[in-house]
Amino acid sequence: MPRESGDAHLPAHWIKNARGDMAMARIDLPEDATYEQLCFHAQQAAEKSLKALLTHLGIDFPYTHNIGLLVSLLPSDMQSVSALSEAVILTPFAVLTRYPGRMDPVTQDQYAEAVQTASAVVDWVSAFIMKKP
Repeated sequence: MPRESGDAHLPAHWIKNARGDMAMARIDLPEDATYEQLCFHAQQAAEKSLKALLTHLGIDFPYTHNIGLLVSLLPSDMQSVSALSEAVILTPFAVLTRYPGRMDPVTQDQYAEAVQTASAVVDWVSAFIMKKP
């Protein structure tokens, strides 16, 4: 059951959840699991990191899985940061891969790229948020 919580306004809460999704994305492929399922967690890690960044900057955002939309809400100088702009490739993993037949199966190479891309977002956002003024 959903609850009202003040945690949604804390960037650290978003980052903690992003790191949890990164941990899930990096696990060895379990028996009977698919790369699509691991890529979902990579996408979630990037999405939650971007929401942490937007929260940190005081920018309202919709609850969406669209990475491109989240990046477009950032100040223009941040939109060109490659770690963030390249994350748009992760958007399809949020929904399409969760339903059989909506996308071609994800290959091991695509999975590796998704994890690398998401990791770059989590790392960049974490460093930015932790940076001393």
